[in-house]
Amino acid sequence: MLKKIGKSLIILAIITVFSGCSRSYRGKILPGAFSKTYRTTQNQLENLLEKPDLNSETRYAVVNRIANNMLSVKDYTSLICFLTDWVEKHGDDPYNAYWLLMTAYAYLENDAEPVAEYYFERIINNYNDLMVQGKSIHFVCLQHLIQISESPANRITYFNQLISRFPNNVSTTELFYRLALEYEKEGEWKQAIRSFTQYLDQDDAATLQITGYPNAYLSTKQLIDFSNSSKDWTFESLDALVAAVKKGISSYNYRALDKYKSKVNFFAMSWRQVETDVNAQESFSMRSFMRGNRIRYSAELDPSSSPTEAYLRTTGWSNYVNVWYLYFRKVNFPADPEIHGRWEWAGIYYGEKL
Repeated sequence: MLKKIGKSLIILAIITVFSGCSRSYRGKILPGAFSKTYRTTQNQLENLLEKPDLNSETRYAVVNRIANNMLSVKDYTSLICFLTDWVEKHGDDPYNAYWLLMTAYAYLENDAEPVAEYYFERIINNYNDLMVQGKSIHFVCLQHLIQISESPANRITYFNQLISRFPNNVSTTELFYRLALEYEKEGEWKQAIRSFTQYLDQDDAATLQITGYPNAYLSTKQLIDFSNSSKDWTFESLDALVAAVKKGISSYNYRALDKYKSKVNFFAMSWRQVETDVNAQESFSMRSFMRGNRIRYSAELDPSSSPTEAYLRTTGWSNYVNVWYLYFRKVNFPADPEIHGRWEWAGIYYGEKL
């Protein structure tokens, strides 16, 4: 609550500064704003705007011309004062959403993104959508809000509106993925899983490249596969898992080892590979590698082990690759508190560590 109040006070302060219409902010204003021709043109337009018999189309054209003239010389302070004053005094103007959009743009140009966000939200929440120059005002606002908003909760609202209201103007596939990420930030795990599933259900999910997330499809598929699995191979602690695996190796009980292996996303690969490699995901029985071989394991876990992952060095599996490092990791799955924090045998690294 205090955070929201603080943000509101900051926004109010910025609005107050930029709305000081009696002041002259000349820092970024182009010289043309102070020319006689410019002042004459603006005065003529303002006088025309005062005529009571103007129809709505002419009035729109005049206001738009005045505003665009101010934009052309980067007189953002005058633009903000003019448009906000106009909207306040002409509440019945059907183009008020557009005037506030221009106001928001002026604040963006002055690096006042929190205030611009306020105006974009004000347009969406208080004004009907409007088509100007073939573009939806609400769509433009949502596009900007996605770029500047730092609030996951707000971004969730914006993504949902884009998906539901403008599915033909956006990549819903990408938005489902980004929506899921915002749900994760908010700790809304069920909604995150649902959105990730919707992302996977899209026809182009496997081929679409999402900027900043090169492995989006595979990582999401692994997450959903894990979510839909029984997860009955996990252990309460690392010690319990390691003890069970060591016992299975000592007794050459391949069935037990097969049971302990993760049933989804289990990998077997060299140290140079990554889990997302197509051929890294393996499904095989330990039986083929235990029969007739003398399998040994280290008494202690590898020193590089950490609180979230561990390595057990083993030998004797095959003449081709004698050394295997069994890889254990802590389950990171907040969507299921009973599973989150348990341990699983997630994979095998072939050969000595690099």
